[in-house]
Amino acid sequence: MVVERFAVYLVNLDAHPSKDAKNTRPGVVISPNELNRNLENVIIAPLSSTKLNYPTRVPVDFLNDNRFVILDQIRAVDKLRLVKKIGEIEESSQAALIERLLEMFAK
Repeated sequence: MVVERFAVYLVNLDAHPSKDAKNTRPGVVISPNELNRNLENVIIAPLSSTKLNYPTRVPVDFLNDNRFVILDQIRAVDKLRLVKKIGEIEESSQAALIERLLEMFAK
């Protein structure tokens, strides 16, 4: 499966992944494309409509609505858990995400 950085997927978060996913949430792929091409896992950050004014929440416009990428809940998931691609984060928000990640993990 080819997975691109900043793509938004419905992610199966059930304890045991199956085709009948009940607990799916949108997640933004934040791992670099080189990792996405070579590993069976990707790093995602949940996407939420709940507005909390935390520095780890990056506002984005997605599907004509204000959403937030939750960088304080990033996780690695197997690509098999990516149920369906539902879109992509716009370019201006991609830069904001990278900037915030650099702030979080800088020395």
